Amino acid sequence: MNHRRTLWIALGLSLGPSVSNSFARFAYALVLPGMREDLELNFSQAGSLNTANALGYLLGALLTRILVRSWGNRALFNRGMLLTAFALTLTGFVSDLYALGLCRLIGGIGGAAIFICGGALASNIAANDAQWSTRCITIYFGGAGVGLVLCGLLIPWWMSTQGSSAWPQTWIAMGMLSWLMVWVTWRASMQIDEPSSAQGAADWSLRPLLPALLAYVGFGLGYIVYMTFIIAWLKAIGATSLQMSLVWSILGAGTLLAPLVWSKPLANWPSGKALSAILLVLSVGALLPVIPLEPAWQPFAMQCSAALFGLGMFSAPSSISALIKRTLQKPAWGSAMASFTIAFAASQILAPVASGMMADWSGSLRSGLALSGLVILISAALAWLQKDPNRA
Repeated sequence: MNHRRTLWIALGLSLGPSVSNSFARFAYALVLPGMREDLELNFSQAGSLNTANALGYLLGALLTRILVRSWGNRALFNRGMLLTAFALTLTGFVSDLYALGLCRLIGGIGGAAIFICGGALASNIAANDAQWSTRCITIYFGGAGVGLVLCGLLIPWWMSTQGSSAWPQTWIAMGMLSWLMVWVTWRASMQIDEPSSAQGAADWSLRPLLPALLAYVGFGLGYIVYMTFIIAWLKAIGATSLQMSLVWSILGAGTLLAPLVWSKPLANWPSGKALSAILLVLSVGALLPVIPLEPAWQPFAMQCSAALFGLGMFSAPSSISALIKRTLQKPAWGSAMASFTIAFAASQILAPVASGMMADWSGSLRSGLALSGLVILISAALAWLQKDPNRA
């Protein structure tokens, strides 16, 4: 496979995380201020909707691990795209808290299949070229930046001009765009060999990967709080819609630049060291917003926070995917990535609603955001303990 064709396949497949993560998971933070105002939600209720999404993600990861042996990664990836596009569109047609929670749940189920199976497919785009294989993995996970930038440029502007009641149209628009992306990702997936065997996945052991698993769990706990409430925090400290748009767009641009920053470290560094560096960058990005600063410095601090968080948020899964690829046999990739994602998803179920409850009790989101940054920092230390079996 020539490198130009390899690149186009990786870019096409990378629209999967745009749908599963940028739209179905993270755009909620941008729409949340309008939904809170229009539906009169408190922070606990707002957090519960992202908890529903995380629960769906956990269920989707569990189902993926069961079904990947018989259905294969390609079929699960494409069905996940269809399910997530449906959930996004449906969100714009309901307003009851429980119905919204169900839409978030369905989006999480489909998103897990996309993220897990897409990662396995990306690992197999250039399976015989170590440098390009790692690059494709990084491009795949970093591809969510396309969706983040689109959301950052358009949603705050749309919500500020149309008012808080425009949130349903926002979800419908993301759903329609997702249906277009379904065709692109399907074409890309059909040009990639199936990583896992229909006869079953290879046996593998979790024990050698335990430090990375614990670090990944801590990453999940910390990053979901930031991605749920950072725009609400900006609104609380008086940021304008332009500032919110700029912060989110910088975050998205950071994810697009991440392959340039991390592709060589992921390919050449011991896996635990690369993951540790990524989590350290994330922790600094997560803690910057809650450091007391002069008002004149706050916009700059938020922009730096978004840039650092964008550089790391999808690179952590890239590091896990690269570790799995180097450590395990090809038929085990889908199952192993599903196992890591199960733990990752489980860690996110209580974090949003718990942070929301803390905010309702204290009157501020600061404590929850600060705690999330500290958890990611501890996870960076755990990741340092991970040994690369091929380099031991």
